[in-house]
Amino acid sequence: MITRRGFLKAGGLAVFGIGLGGVPNFVAQAAAQIKAPGLFKRRKTLVCIFQRGAMDGLMAVTPFTDEHLRAARPTLFMSAAKASPGKPLIDLDGKFGLHPSMAGFANVFKEGRLGIVHGIGSPNKTRSHFDAQDYMESGTPFNKGTSSGWLNRAVGLLGHDTATPFQAVSLTSSLPRSFYGDNPTLALSNLSDFNIQVKGNPAGANMASQSFEDLYDQTAQGLLKETSKDSFEAMNVLKKLDTKNYVPANNARYPNSALGNSLKQIAQLIKMDVGLEVAFAESGGWDTHFNQGTDTGIFARNVNDLSESIMAFWTDMGTLHDDVTVMTMTEFGRTVKQNGTGGTDHGRASCNFILGNDVLGGKVHGKMDALAPENLEDGRDLAVTTDFRSVFSEVADKHLNINKDGVLFPEWDGQHIGVMRT
Repeated sequence: MITRRGFLKAGGLAVFGIGLGGVPNFVAQAAAQIKAPGLFKRRKTLVCIFQRGAMDGLMAVTPFTDEHLRAARPTLFMSAAKASPGKPLIDLDGKFGLHPSMAGFANVFKEGRLGIVHGIGSPNKTRSHFDAQDYMESGTPFNKGTSSGWLNRAVGLLGHDTATPFQAVSLTSSLPRSFYGDNPTLALSNLSDFNIQVKGNPAGANMASQSFEDLYDQTAQGLLKETSKDSFEAMNVLKKLDTKNYVPANNARYPNSALGNSLKQIAQLIKMDVGLEVAFAESGGWDTHFNQGTDTGIFARNVNDLSESIMAFWTDMGTLHDDVTVMTMTEFGRTVKQNGTGGTDHGRASCNFILGNDVLGGKVHGKMDALAPENLEDGRDLAVTTDFRSVFSEVADKHLNINKDGVLFPEWDGQHIGVMRT
């Protein structure tokens, strides 16, 4: 039987490649190899999507009745009025409007499946992308030296006796900071052309071989000496299965984008019953300093891809909706005032989206005061009124039945905000 240790050692092994497509061949066959009758009961899966670059939450979900925002964004402000130039915002509750390119979210919001948290962010005021992402993914916003990521710690708290190499999978070209740590996690992003990367060991950083047996022989002297040769032999068989002909359920149509393809692969893994409980994907291009646009342009394309990818995934899940929750995150938001090049600069709070049957949806959670200058953080930004740990911990607690916030987010003793159903 393939064991967790057989694929990974101490969370440091990432399998990855180049390009987009379906689930890597070895992963698909792995499902068949490890799926003995009764071995893996269907497990709940948390899917996290990191929007790298800092999404403008004030444009994604706009407080359209706020005249201070209108004055601060003379060319970027969007209205919910049907007579407004361009496509109007989608009125959610008389105060907040959803960007028109995210129309796919409107129905699940009305159904009470999609919740939005506004004013969410980090208590650390850094406006460095690298630092803010690192703090958010480690879950310790004032400790640069934390070696593990919060999702890796979540894996350690799941407490299952039956090991699976697919308990935590990131559909990325390298292991994300969220997955760093002692608990085994897997990163992959290709079909059959892939390498083995050992985190923290330059000698094994980009090893390629003709077969997994060759790889084992190269590493047996110490690099991966505790990895089972049987597992490598199994993986050599696993990679031969073709999954390119996967047909999503319910006529779901994934965008042909990095995020769309990642979520398509995650959907396949969930359906394989391989024990996937934590999945991770990324969406880039959110650093909109220039020509941000309104109902068209860079931002509109990004939010359309985000919402269409998530909704394709949700449609594809069909009868599995009770088992899946999707949560987005971004390192910080953008300035309330637009800059001189038709964009917005690094700010503080943003918003995030949480989709699932156990979400208290149909509501914009969090606290947002009027965007008057005296209410802005540092006189320029939407204030952080909800610590991201309040939301991340609640989602993990309720969906994955993890109830050890002190371990998941050390140095934090805050409260949940009620975004999940009790």
